[in-house]
Amino acid sequence: MVNRFATAQSTGAMRRWGPPAVVTLAAMAALTALSAGAAARQARPAPPTEATAPRDAGEPIMAIVSTKTQQVTFYDADGWIFRAPVSTGTTGRETPAGVFAVLEKDPDHHSSLYDDAWMPNMQRITWNGIALHGGPLPGYAASHGCVRMPYGFAEKLFDKTRIGMRVIIAPNDAAPVEFSHPALFVPNAPALAAAPARAETLALEAAEAARTVDEAKKAAATAARETASLTASLRKLEWLKTRAVAELAYADKALAAARTDEAKARAEDLEQKAAARAADLATQFDAAKADAKSKRDAAAAAKDAAKAAVTRKADTAKAASEAKLALEPVSVYISRATQKLYVRRNTHKAWADGGEVFDATIEVPVMIRNPDKPIGTHVFTAMARNDAGLRWTAVTIDNSDDAKDALDRITIPQDVLDRIAPTAVPRSSIIVSDEPLSRETNYRTEFVAVLNNQPQGGFVTRQPTANVAVANQNDWGDNGFGFFFQRNPDSQPRNVSQRNLDAQPGQPGQPGQPGTTRRPGGGQYYPQVQQGW
Repeated sequence: MVNRFATAQSTGAMRRWGPPAVVTLAAMAALTALSAGAAARQARPAPPTEATAPRDAGEPIMAIVSTKTQQVTFYDADGWIFRAPVSTGTTGRETPAGVFAVLEKDPDHHSSLYDDAWMPNMQRITWNGIALHGGPLPGYAASHGCVRMPYGFAEKLFDKTRIGMRVIIAPNDAAPVEFSHPALFVPNAPALAAAPARAETLALEAAEAARTVDEAKKAAATAARETASLTASLRKLEWLKTRAVAELAYADKALAAARTDEAKARAEDLEQKAAARAADLATQFDAAKADAKSKRDAAAAAKDAAKAAVTRKADTAKAASEAKLALEPVSVYISRATQKLYVRRNTHKAWADGGEVFDATIEVPVMIRNPDKPIGTHVFTAMARNDAGLRWTAVTIDNSDDAKDALDRITIPQDVLDRIAPTAVPRSSIIVSDEPLSRETNYRTEFVAVLNNQPQGGFVTRQPTANVAVANQNDWGDNGFGFFFQRNPDSQPRNVSQRNLDAQPGQPGQPGQPGTTRRPGGGQYYPQVQQGW
């Protein structure tokens, strides 16, 4: 009975689907399709998931976003610590690939353009509106240019990062690798050990110089007031003396004209009084004149002392500022496009519109061998101290030369090395790139550089930051951290930190915008720092 049932079942199947050979081919085709689908699913990389390294995490030094795999990885001194999926810019509004740093943090940011859209735990990397923040993740690129992270992940990372943390957005799966090279900074142990005490001493000298300026200015002002008062008195005495001389002359004429004894007596009395008054006023005038000269000399000396005190204040403030900056991580950017080397350090001076001011007093030409040959974009970071001084890693995100060949082609000026290398500390970095600095690099950024061979829709469609100026190293201000800014006279100040994130309409004709002539290797613009350090 069982066999017959099976035979009947088979016969029925053959009747429905045709001859046995057709059934076999169909089955094989189905099996092949199923196998191919399974193989494809196995070959396809698994979507990124949140992960935490199986060790205690240190402070994040850099974050690398891969637009290819839609993943962000945070690294401390010893390797990766956190990973999570992200959603970067969609087609036409692509998140720009390049090198950035955290500029501002806001735990409860809201968009000013998209219906007050919530962008929690925002970490800004450009002032024209690119940022990392919590947001919805559909599993593919979907933002207007920002990097969306899982809400909980963004909240967890928010308090762990600091202003200036490196953010690399790569079109591939870039990762830091251990690296050494003679061009990398090697700190001088004695100079490094002496740096804090030197900074403290110079800060005290700068404070004393500032007090001296105040005292000298007060003394000069007092001397100027006394001189002005004495000058007015001198003019009055001179007028009285002239009048007394005229009265004496009148008395002489009256005496000569007197005809009677009585008239002569009156004229003689008038003459004696006029002569005595004229003599007394002449004596007063000569004394006041001498006193005025002494006061004028004292006022001039006080003015010169005030000028000298101002000069000393500027010199000591500059020295104190440089000594304090020497304790900060130093960032160097070397551009093949401009053949220049730029140095930045965070002053930690808060700016009213948000963010912190970066010192930008070094900008010098740099020698690059074979300057017409692409060099790529490489980020070298001092991760921690070691016996040799510093332990470095390299991240390559645009590979024309490899990292070693890129550094081999560059000669950093010795005076720059002498100024920054002896006190180099962990988190210091050297960026080498074909690209010029983006116009988004300004007084409140470290460096912003975008890869112009990658889509930048989410960057170039945004309103660029206004042409703002950079620090002038000749005016150090209070405690060595005052800054003087020059503005384009046609530009108006605005609160750029309140600009919306995740998108902003652009204006054709601006540098780096559609419809603009691009400079070689770029399309970016960088307002230059003043020279003369």
